[in-house]
Amino acid sequence: MALDANHFAVYVAMQSIILSSSTLILTASGSSFTSSMGPLLPYDLLYYSGVRAYFQEDWDKAAELLEKSIANKESMRRLRRKCHEDCFDAGTDMLAKLDLPDSEGGSLWDLRALEWVQQRAECLRFCVGQSVSPAGLLPVSIDIDYEFSTRNPYNFLQVIYYKLEKLQKAASAAHTFFVANPSHLEMRNNIEKYRRMKGVTEAAFQDREQHSEMHWALYDSALLSEASSDWPLAARKWRESVNETLRQTEDCRVHCQMSPQSLPEDRGVDGVDGVFEKAAVLSLSLLSCQQSCVTQVATRPGRISAQEDFLPTQLEHQHIAQFKADDLAGAIQTLRSLLLFYPSDTDSLGNLQFYYETLGEDKESKDKDKQPDQEIANYVNRSLQEKKLLYFGKENLGSDFIDPDLWTPEDVIPASLRESWRAEKEKLSKKVKEEEKEEEMDDSGFFAGGPVLQVGVTITMDDVAMNGTNRVVLDGVMTSKECDTLLQLATAAASAGDGYRGRRSPHTPHEKFEGLTVLKAAKLAQDGMVNQSDARLLHELGERVRTLLDSYFRSPPGLFFSFTHLVCRTAITGDQAGRLDLSHPVHVDNCLLEPETGHCWREAPAFTHRDLSAVLYLNDNFDGGDLFFTTRDAKTVKARVRPGCGRLVGFSSGPVNPHGVTAVTAGRRCALALWFTKEKLHRDVEREEAEALWAADGQGVAKATEGGEAKGTSGRSGRSQTPKEKSRGRGRVTGGKDEL
Repeated sequence: MALDANHFAVYVAMQSIILSSSTLILTASGSSFTSSMGPLLPYDLLYYSGVRAYFQEDWDKAAELLEKSIANKESMRRLRRKCHEDCFDAGTDMLAKLDLPDSEGGSLWDLRALEWVQQRAECLRFCVGQSVSPAGLLPVSIDIDYEFSTRNPYNFLQVIYYKLEKLQKAASAAHTFFVANPSHLEMRNNIEKYRRMKGVTEAAFQDREQHSEMHWALYDSALLSEASSDWPLAARKWRESVNETLRQTEDCRVHCQMSPQSLPEDRGVDGVDGVFEKAAVLSLSLLSCQQSCVTQVATRPGRISAQEDFLPTQLEHQHIAQFKADDLAGAIQTLRSLLLFYPSDTDSLGNLQFYYETLGEDKESKDKDKQPDQEIANYVNRSLQEKKLLYFGKENLGSDFIDPDLWTPEDVIPASLRESWRAEKEKLSKKVKEEEKEEEMDDSGFFAGGPVLQVGVTITMDDVAMNGTNRVVLDGVMTSKECDTLLQLATAAASAGDGYRGRRSPHTPHEKFEGLTVLKAAKLAQDGMVNQSDARLLHELGERVRTLLDSYFRSPPGLFFSFTHLVCRTAITGDQAGRLDLSHPVHVDNCLLEPETGHCWREAPAFTHRDLSAVLYLNDNFDGGDLFFTTRDAKTVKARVRPGCGRLVGFSSGPVNPHGVTAVTAGRRCALALWFTKEKLHRDVEREEAEALWAADGQGVAKATEGGEAKGTSGRSGRSQTPKEKSRGRGRVTGGKDEL
């Protein structure tokens, strides 16, 4: 309903404009710019033209137009930011007079504010018009925004460059698209094809849109520094992450300010009819857009939900890292910045008091030097002012606003809206608690407790003993002679690195890592480099493990090998003093675990198709190297397993089973790691290639039949289905690794 008087609407409109430094005139009349034609053409027009050329199979033209559309979109973003900064001071002489009464004792506030807005609009119009054609100033459709937000131009480009036989560029486009669309199976397969093509290097698999996600790279880097207990580096990385988050948020806000907007539609007799009310609603829509930047910046590519309390969470990590790095002054300043979001948080207040007591000085004498970071203070102050106006508009003008923050204080909410606001918060809190209760439910389709189909094998630990779901430890799976045989095979044939990609240990520099696959063992045996019987034993043990676990976990019909890997980790002599890292950090096999949130994301680089995991140990004559299971926060250990010859650990590969390996501090730890999948597409064709080699030599192989279709046809290796990306390192967690 429109207000009886215009005063409050005028106030809201003008204050909104001042707070956002937005341009009401510019955004309402963007199509009327008369600047001369500039070099920057509309990126939406270029995109449409590029797609048209694509379907006409004019590959060269399509590549040129689509690349130009991507470049022009980025140029428009930079131009808007530059013009916003260049015109920031325009009209400040009028702004300074807003609080001065006129000579007759009245007020010219509204007119002076309008003059200020007009001057800024003219500055921005001239600045943007110098570089953009008139057509480029028109609003871009929602459809085009969606195409670019989902990175669909790169989907077209990877096909185009493939047709043009520019494979390096095709791989780069495919990877960039896949980062934001991790469930796109066809693109996943395309990437694996590119990896096997001649002329495609690892440099191709870089995200071309990384510049817009730099804060996530810094965030992950900070978590990795924490995981390695490098607290000075972690503190610096968190500061950089906070700064980049603020910068990305400001870029997003500028985009809201500078993008053309439409005036509110007439909503009838109960709508906002007056010009000032409409101006207020338009201004509030701009503020609402700017507030939503919190959600946009806190959402990773390919995700549909944002990380809650993204900025406060980083500040919390930062002050802890500073404290552990003995930077108490910095920790106090950061903690005081965090208290701007949650001023009554008891834990933060207690930490602050502890810091002051540690410094040995009274709080009052240190407060002068340890004020909150000014940029954070400005961020919070501006956000609170915007929220007050937005809630005022929601109460009196019927405008829409969804608060993106959890830290909004109750006194900002108008009294008439507080009851519904509290109800929404309670609903959200209830939902979070329900999700926490459900997090330990295993939907893998496995049910522990089936029969053990091998004489001499005993159940040492079950779900109850291991404090978890779908976990088991079986003893007696191998004889000591078989353990010795495989240990000798590993010594003779295992390669430094992971055994198939030539990487050194992906987890720690304090251990030497060696690996051997079934196919490589078969080829070495064929060349006479190792005993044929030893290579066949490696294959046979996999079948033995599948038979046991398929029965014990009562698997659905069809359990296929995904990957088999003989791995050894050897402690590097003289490099173990003061070691705090893990041999393999806590992780989940088929999703990316975030300890700070408890979420586990089914996306690359995790091997999302893996359903059942197993590790068959060969020895115990080493120090450390225990397998352990934790809660989702990666902190509380729920079960620990000591390796030994013939001991088999099996568990479902999903988020109910986070696990890691303690540091190997002396000796050599060897084990046979295996993963199984219910998806035939992701079966291990390298294993099938090894079987084909033996069959060609007239040698059959022992095949279990309990697991469903054991004899496969050609297909892709489960391992090869997932891009060789580096883990994004959420805390002490990695994903997509091939070792247990």
